[in-house]
Amino acid sequence: MEMKKRFRSWKYPLLLLSGVGLSNVGDWIYLISLNLIVLEMTGSPLAVAVLYLLKPVATLLTNVWAGSLVDRVNQRNLMIGLDVFRALLLGVLPALSSLSAMYTLVLFVNMAGSIFEPASMTYVTKLIPSNQRKRFNALRSLIDSGGFLIGPAIAGVLFIIGTPELAIYFNAWTFFISGIISFLLPRLETKVEKERESWSGALLKKDWSIVRSFTKHHALIMTIYFLFGLMMVMAAALDSLEAAFSKEVLQLTDAAYGFLVSIAGAGIAVGAIFLTWFGNHLSTKILLTGGGLFVAAGYLIYAFSVDFSGAAVGFFLLSLALAFANTGFHTFYQEWIPVHVMGRVTSVFGLLESVLVIFATVVIGAAAEWVSIKAAVVGGSLMMLLVTLALGYYNRQWKEKKVNQTAI
Repeated sequence: MEMKKRFRSWKYPLLLLSGVGLSNVGDWIYLISLNLIVLEMTGSPLAVAVLYLLKPVATLLTNVWAGSLVDRVNQRNLMIGLDVFRALLLGVLPALSSLSAMYTLVLFVNMAGSIFEPASMTYVTKLIPSNQRKRFNALRSLIDSGGFLIGPAIAGVLFIIGTPELAIYFNAWTFFISGIISFLLPRLETKVEKERESWSGALLKKDWSIVRSFTKHHALIMTIYFLFGLMMVMAAALDSLEAAFSKEVLQLTDAAYGFLVSIAGAGIAVGAIFLTWFGNHLSTKILLTGGGLFVAAGYLIYAFSVDFSGAAVGFFLLSLALAFANTGFHTFYQEWIPVHVMGRVTSVFGLLESVLVIFATVVIGAAAEWVSIKAAVVGGSLMMLLVTLALGYYNRQWKEKKVNQTAI
């Protein structure tokens, strides 16, 4: 009887996780396949690099208004629509022969993804009870690491039996099936949540004012939110030099570099498995602060490494700690950002993070070009350490108390 009750309570969370896992595997297949298609079409590494710029550009184009949309519609239906939309676009992608048309279509796919993220986060917060969130977030980290390991492997098999275009079609089906899974999830919108306001510049201005007011009245919560985002910005910037550092500084072969990346995936998986079983015994503060500090420590070990073994230790530590930090952050976010403004808060701060990612990537890339790759990675890792120390400090100052709803 107890087992049946537990299964019933986890029915929808497990269904949601299956959709997330499917999309995650598809994303990796899509990323690898698209890189190969563009490289084969143009023979230019620069043309491939443009693909990586399209994601932050898509965020800049959508996050100004996406939160206002997410907070005013049924999030489940929006998720279904975005999955089907992306499936249709990817179904067309392999037939395109023009690079500019391909870039345009990829931009729209990324824009849909930028809207999907706050919609998904809001829906997850509504669906998952407070006492299940740490375990759910740990399972989500485990699924993300699984996608990181399984996605490229499936892509490789698809390349053997077919072409990168076949892999793109496969990815289109993963989005379509994810949409069907979302259709099986419950509608959670209530009449109170529906806001009937016409779209206008005044509405967007009002929504940005709501986010500004919430940030002002809950400065400590949003400082922690921002610092975690800044840590991830530094991680993204450092990751942009990962291949160059491994190949040129550590002198690793392609096979050794591939194994190093697999070690990172294993680290996330180990951390997520541990949290699935024991995460409820650790406070959100410990997960967020400890995870952040050990992520920075892992990057520093990697930055100062001189061979494969040192880099492997750093990679494993930072990826394992990232599972803890992500679980802590998502639980913190779900508990302390009111669900009816969650879409707007996510979008506005996501916009800021995208700008910072572009800036940090350009700065660290310029440092690598004009000084040295090692100096750029060491400097970026030290900067991340300062950010995580600040995150730990403010997290320690923060006292859990009810959010002031009148400030929203």
